[in-house]
Order: sequence, then C-alpha cells, then structure tokens
Amino acid sequence: MTTEQAGATTPDPPPGNPGPRVRQLRTDRGVGLRELASLTDTTPSFISQFERGESGASIATLVRIAEALGINLADLFTQQSPAGRVTRLGRHPAIQSPGYRKILLTPPPLQAIEAYRLEFEEGEGTGEEPYTHGDAQEFVTVVDGAVEVTIDEDKHVLGPGDTAEYRTSTPHSLRNAGTGTAVVLVITSPPTVTTLDIGPQIVPGT
Repeated sequence: MTTEQAGATTPDPPPGNPGPRVRQLRTDRGVGLRELASLTDTTPSFISQFERGESGASIATLVRIAEALGINLADLFTQQSPAGRVTRLGRHPAIQSPGYRKILLTPPPLQAIEAYRLEFEEGEGTGEEPYTHGDAQEFVTVVDGAVEVTIDEDKHVLGPGDTAEYRTSTPHSLRNAGTGTAVVLVITSPPTVTTLDIGPQIVPGT
C-alpha cells in the first residue's frame, strides 16, 4: 500500500492545496468518500485527510481525482466558482462519432447539473443496449425529430416538446426513430462521470 493509500499526512501542505476544492466538487456531485477512494485507488481515510488539507497528493493521484470528478487537473486549483459563466456558440466541447454528436452545454468544472445536446442521424442512437451511469436524476426533452426513449423495459416515441425523466441507475437508451437529424436536450443532476466519456473524438462545438 502506498503512502497515499495509507492516508499519511504531510506537516505543511503547500499553498493552494486543492483538498477543499475536491471536497466541494465531490459533494456537489453526490460522490461519497468511499466511492472517490475506489475510483482513484486510494482510501477513504486518505481522501478525508487530503480534503482537510492534512495530506498531500502526488500528481498521479491528482490526475486520477480530476478524472473521477470529470474535470481537468487545472480545475482542482480554482478555489472559487465565478458568479456566472457565458459560453459562446462554437465554444462548447463536443464529442463526435459516426451518426452521433454530443455537445456539452455546461462548461466544466461541472457542479450541480450537467446539460448536453445530442444530435442523432437517422437510425442512430446511444447504442444497441440500454446502459446506466451512476444514480442521478435525468431529464430528456426532444427539440427536433422523433426519438425512441427506452426506460428499463418500456419504449416511448417522443416528438418535439415531449419529455422523459428517470434515474440514471435504470437502464435507458435513446434512438432516432424518424427521418432527418433528431436533436435531444439532456439534463443530469448531479453529474455522473460516465456521461462525459461517450464517443472517441472531441471536436469543436456547434
């Protein structure tokens, strides 16, 4: 077991220790100490001490913490969130794969909610099998086209303005059930880690 896994402390944490920031981001996302420790190959004791500024962490551990929270490493050292943020058209991060485009509307670091826009070509969707990610509340509304939403064993075809709501721990999927491009707005609260990692290529947004 490494020193970090054992939860060893350092007598004088360096200025700008990101521990309090990690605690803020973790609680915003509803992630427990044990869950974060499991995701980062450390221990709950280490995470607790690190968040209180009583223990340092290696760069490798900081990278794992940032990945587990769905942020960039630099975001750990941003101690205060701005009062408001504006992201211009074309500046949203997006993930592109054949027939499928996912645009993140809430700029990182994510806090209480995550919102993104999905665009599916004809017959395309999130995958052949329903999937789960964490245990958050998810809200879906169709902006354009017809979308088949599968929630557990139930299938529903939604049109523009129709909505669906479910827990992300329930198997679910989305598929374009019409012609042309289908556009869906998805809001998840709190954010879940896996929703940030669908698709092979990050490209500029719309």
